[in-house]
Amino acid sequence: MSACVPTRTTDPNRTERTHPPHSPPPSGPRRFRIAGADVSASIAVFLIALPLSLGIALATGAPLQAGLVAAAVGGLVAGWLGGSPLQVSGPAAGLTVVTADLIQRYGWRTTCAITVLAGLAQLGLGCLRVARGALAVSPAIVHGMLAGIGVTIAVAQLHIVLGGTPQSSVPDNLRALPAQLAQMRPASVSVSALTLALLLLWPRLPGRAGHLLRKIPAALIAVAGATAAAALAGLRLPKVDLPSWSNHALAGLPEGPVLGLVAAVLTTTLVCSVQSLLGAVAVDKLVAGRPGLPAGVGRSDLDRELLGQGAANIVSGSLGGLPIAGVAVRTTANVNAGAVSRNSTMLHGVLVVIATLLMVPLLELIPLASLAALVMSVGIQMVSLNHIRTVTRHREVWVYAVTTLGVVSLGVLQGVALGIAMAVAVALHRLTRTRITHEEREGVHHVHVRGQLTFLAVPRLSRALHLVPHGADTVVELDGSFMDHAAYETLQDWQKTHTAQGGTVEITGRHPGTRISEPSTVSDCRCRPWTAWRNHQCEGPQSTPPPDKNEDGSDGPEPDPTGAGRGHELARGISAFQRNTAPLVRSELARLAREGQRPSQLFLTCADSRLVTSMITSSGPGDLFVVRNVGNLVPRPGEESGDDSVAAAIEYAVDVLRVRSITVCGHSGCGAMQALLNSEPGGTRTPLERWLRHGRPSVERMADGSRPWGSLAGRAPEDPVEQLCLINVVQQLEHLRAHDSVARAIEEGTLELHGMYFHVGEAESYLLTDAEGGGAFDRVRETDLTA
Repeated sequence: MSACVPTRTTDPNRTERTHPPHSPPPSGPRRFRIAGADVSASIAVFLIALPLSLGIALATGAPLQAGLVAAAVGGLVAGWLGGSPLQVSGPAAGLTVVTADLIQRYGWRTTCAITVLAGLAQLGLGCLRVARGALAVSPAIVHGMLAGIGVTIAVAQLHIVLGGTPQSSVPDNLRALPAQLAQMRPASVSVSALTLALLLLWPRLPGRAGHLLRKIPAALIAVAGATAAAALAGLRLPKVDLPSWSNHALAGLPEGPVLGLVAAVLTTTLVCSVQSLLGAVAVDKLVAGRPGLPAGVGRSDLDRELLGQGAANIVSGSLGGLPIAGVAVRTTANVNAGAVSRNSTMLHGVLVVIATLLMVPLLELIPLASLAALVMSVGIQMVSLNHIRTVTRHREVWVYAVTTLGVVSLGVLQGVALGIAMAVAVALHRLTRTRITHEEREGVHHVHVRGQLTFLAVPRLSRALHLVPHGADTVVELDGSFMDHAAYETLQDWQKTHTAQGGTVEITGRHPGTRISEPSTVSDCRCRPWTAWRNHQCEGPQSTPPPDKNEDGSDGPEPDPTGAGRGHELARGISAFQRNTAPLVRSELARLAREGQRPSQLFLTCADSRLVTSMITSSGPGDLFVVRNVGNLVPRPGEESGDDSVAAAIEYAVDVLRVRSITVCGHSGCGAMQALLNSEPGGTRTPLERWLRHGRPSVERMADGSRPWGSLAGRAPEDPVEQLCLINVVQQLEHLRAHDSVARAIEEGTLELHGMYFHVGEAESYLLTDAEGGGAFDRVRETDLTA
């Protein structure tokens, strides 16, 4: 008797084979492997983390071992549980001021308890899934907070660089600075100067040898060089003192006033959480610029990252370590060193543990002045000129300045509170600062509104509108990003009254959030923001029913069977662009005209009118190099096609524009695929038939019974046309690989190919995830196509 093999039928004319139920057992458990890139990245991060962790512990006044504990826990716990695989956590310079203040007020053991409580608070926030809310904090406040912390760190460490002891606050340190300069120790200053010089010059080593040497972290070279120089010169300086682990202080019960402890926990939670979440967002941007990463490295899960940071702070505080947060310097080094998974972060934590246990004699040779110079340089870098330029350009320099001064003079929590208050004041000022002018030019009355149009500006708006005579031609220019309901009603009521009296009203500068109609006499018209490509025009008061619904109940405008009035649609569309869109994009297009196009992707898709590339990719001018043809076909190179336009576009995009990816996008209901199914092989009588012969390999691939059928989000295609649409995307990607320029770029690792399918009726995009399995497409998520 022959064995029965179960089958599954997905089509009356086709049977899909499945595996027998009695498949052989797995060969054995999967072995845990660490990629070579993760190993090298972990070593680079470890070499940076070791001196910085000691320096930050020194700056806070905590036991130096606390910095090593925090570095190890940040790598192992936060690296394992966190939601940002490539972010490296540990003792951060942004927490230095907060931790130093806590140690001075409550002592070390209570500070550890506060760290544990802050970790519990982070766990609670992560469970409540409010991580995205932290991103609502104005960047000017965050940058100002970091700048204030950087100034505090730099001024405090300057005293150690000079051979003295820092005071408890920035004002005290500044007052004591003249006396410290008079009593500075030349040995400390020389070691610190050597450290700073190596930090500055090492990344600038020239030549091929310099390129190789620059792979060694500058922080390690600076501290090692200063330590060696001090040892060779026989300088007597305070050095790192790591006490026995048997004397290491762990967390104790918190002691102190309840309100003070609550404020301390809130401050630590705020700084740790905001710095870690912003760091995770920054990692996403770094990862997006690195092609070729595994699919597992996607966008950060911010709620999981908050949970991981909370667990790390609980463990670190319990073991007597410093508070933990995501660290920008180590994270950047991790990404740039080529890390591909969270294994690099965890392995760096293992290396810190090994160094803590085996390298104590070497660590105790490091002069404290060298560590102080290293931390001082980190503090100076936290005052970023780029951030200052950014907040100045966005007119938020007052928020930045108030936050910075508040942190420097009062403390982190007080400075952030002052920054929030200033941000609210600036927002209210902008909301109330609305300028409304009226003038007459060539018989047309112009009412220009600059700023946000709220109920506070309604009296001034009414006065300006009533200056317009009855029956006059009027243009209302709205130059703002917001209009509330009161202002909208005022403007609409005046518009209806004015047009009823024989006047005309043209409203320009509409924001998509408002519902002000196009210049028209139609009171029913409700043009949506997407009507620019929807081919919708307001024809007149006879339009019945309103444009929102057709007589058959469908969305969209009622088609005009006579075609009357269609001849001027293009002119009206161009006019609307000139009035509404051109003023908004003119500066960007001028920049592109000066600099030339620099697209990152070649997007090859069908010429179908329903496929709007800028809409489905949310792209703008200069983003995509688009090639469209009937059937999104890529002729094989060398064929006698009589049309090299597609090959020329591919060569130009890859060799000249240096695009990083090529996407072939098919779509549902493709007329070219329907024509291919209905055509006979060898039919080349018309230009269309001659062109469609480049799609014959897709038809042959579909007819090949040895290949499995493709799938769309796990389901079988609805009909043969949809199946051919999916297979055609896979086939055209194979044709792309046959082009010399594409094959060369893929081999060099500078180019990626993607397959995409757009279902017109569902308005849903699908990404090719398995080309070998006949073309499996899954819905596009945020983690897809990050490059």
